[in-house]
Amino acid sequence: MDNLRPILYISLLLVLFLIWTAWQRDYGPQPEPRPAAELSEEEVREPVEPARPMDMPEAPVSEAEDIPVEAVPEPERGRIRVVTDVLDLEIDTRGGDLVRADLPTYPVSLRTPDEPVRILDERVRQYVAQSGLIHDRVTGVDGEGRAPSHHAVFQAPGHEFRLREGQEELRVPLTWTSDTGIRVTKTYTFRRGEFLFHVDHHVENQSDQPWVGRQYRQLRHGSTPSRESWFLYTFTGAAYHDGRYEKLSFENMVDDPLDKDVQGGWISIIQHYFLSAWVPFDDEVNQLYTRVVGAEPRVEHIIGMRSEAQTAQPGEATTFSSRFWVGPKIQEELKAVTPGLELTVDYGILSFLAKPLFWVLDRIHDLVGNWGWAIIILTLLIKLAFYKLSETSYRSMAKMRNVQPKMQQLKERYGDDKQRMNQALMELYKKEKINPLGGCLPILVQIPVFIALYWVLLESVEMRQAPWILWIQDLSTRDPFFVLPLLMGATMIAQYKLNPAPMDPIQQKLMMGLPIVFTVFFAFFPAGLVLYWFVNNLLSIAQQYYITRNLENAQKKKN
Repeated sequence: MDNLRPILYISLLLVLFLIWTAWQRDYGPQPEPRPAAELSEEEVREPVEPARPMDMPEAPVSEAEDIPVEAVPEPERGRIRVVTDVLDLEIDTRGGDLVRADLPTYPVSLRTPDEPVRILDERVRQYVAQSGLIHDRVTGVDGEGRAPSHHAVFQAPGHEFRLREGQEELRVPLTWTSDTGIRVTKTYTFRRGEFLFHVDHHVENQSDQPWVGRQYRQLRHGSTPSRESWFLYTFTGAAYHDGRYEKLSFENMVDDPLDKDVQGGWISIIQHYFLSAWVPFDDEVNQLYTRVVGAEPRVEHIIGMRSEAQTAQPGEATTFSSRFWVGPKIQEELKAVTPGLELTVDYGILSFLAKPLFWVLDRIHDLVGNWGWAIIILTLLIKLAFYKLSETSYRSMAKMRNVQPKMQQLKERYGDDKQRMNQALMELYKKEKINPLGGCLPILVQIPVFIALYWVLLESVEMRQAPWILWIQDLSTRDPFFVLPLLMGATMIAQYKLNPAPMDPIQQKLMMGLPIVFTVFFAFFPAGLVLYWFVNNLLSIAQQYYITRNLENAQKKKN
């Protein structure tokens, strides 16, 4: 144990360093995007050219050059603003695309409460949500039954739609009409308090030919800087569900394009705390696909799904329906939308620990109403769960502390003869009934729990900007005054005093320096995580002190 304990602490320190590196790369200070007004003309995303067949799926019976493109004068385009109690959106009349999505209830930071988080962003990140129709040309009559893709220009009854006080539902209709007697109404339907809304394409066939078509839905995103780290990094990119949750980096879209059929499922682009996702209904069968269009520095990555065909006979109508989520990764709400969507809250390889930890933490929060106190109560419950294991370990460490004088005598007796020294130590351990590995167990147990809770606090949007008390107003960011890290460092020093000191002078110096190093690392960790470690240390000190004192009193009575 004398040699193992420093190794374990160093291993934990290495884990902390790797996590800190990942956090800095993924969530550390990043350059703020420049306002659109400051961007050069080349940097601002220009309107998509109508004749770009590669940015949408093909109809099975069509050829690429037959993809519907509507030549509507550019001045007819416009932007429509839609405001609900939780969303502030902008829709381009070309294609009815969602080109901007702000979340008024989620400010960028506590310092700028009036600046909402922006998810979809056409101008800076080339990040938009598109949907449209593709016509299956089964009639063989050229020009008949065209369908509006995301290149078509729709007409709208107004330029702004707002969910009024007392209004529960808001509908935004967009219409497109062809010269062949096809009328399509694309309707967005929003409900109060919901980040999920419906997008329907209602096709009315007033021509003399059957109309057969499909809908497609896709997300497109521009290039993003790579933020991979050595260990435990949070994924940023595309994700989909085809019975299993799968992630697809933008880089892999180039080398390994997606093309498969799936029933139900969904597609998304995920980022820290937030996501956008097209969610079909469970009985639908769709083709999932990916595309990469454009060239550096304006490459765009597309993930989409194309439905099966539907038919509208002359004088009849048909409707394509879908759902779209744009908002925070609220696990309970995502799970209620469709199976697997909650998996976008990615806890990594320790999900089997992180998920129950979050569930317990969430239940506690429901009772106490404060995430900081919920973390403290969760720490207490974890400590109680491992109480017996910790008790055994602390007893072993207390016994080691009691035999320190005898161990020092053995060292003086055998000097540099390590073989005889180790033999004598083993005999001493056997005589005193000491397990030399027993004191390492608390550290081994805490490492996976620590990492799992790290991801819970870092990935759960519920922790974002969540206050505790006094100066801690955001548990997902570092303590602004470093009070908690300093207190945690003090508890580590107290633990060092309670533990048996290593016999090797070099190891003693190393163990004395570790609290300082740990304090520096924890200074940049989320305050919620430091709070957990600090409270855990306090409970460990109390338990260890109680056990050590009882054993020392028993030893005195025995002597």
